[in-house]
Amino acid sequence: MPIIKFTANLKRFYPDLSEVEISSLDLNEILNELECKYKGLKDYVVDEQGQLRKHVNIFIGEELIRDRVSLSDSVKPNDEIYIMQALSGG
Repeated sequence: MPIIKFTANLKRFYPDLSEVEISSLDLNEILNELECKYKGLKDYVVDEQGQLRKHVNIFIGEELIRDRVSLSDSVKPNDEIYIMQALSGG
């Protein structure tokens, strides 16, 4: 099962947030399962149209996801998925 990991920034909103194994291999389903466990987390990650928010990045292993619109990137059973706040500025 894929392991979902988060940056420490999200802990200020979800203090009990920790890495979790999710049985799904679909990013949308993974986000739905995370929403059941951490109410409101999905709204932090995606907007009203289901697209990845500008201030959020998702990596599957070491690769940044390519499809920020429909989140169709493939997930394998042994993948580590990282959900993190994007950093900007100079």
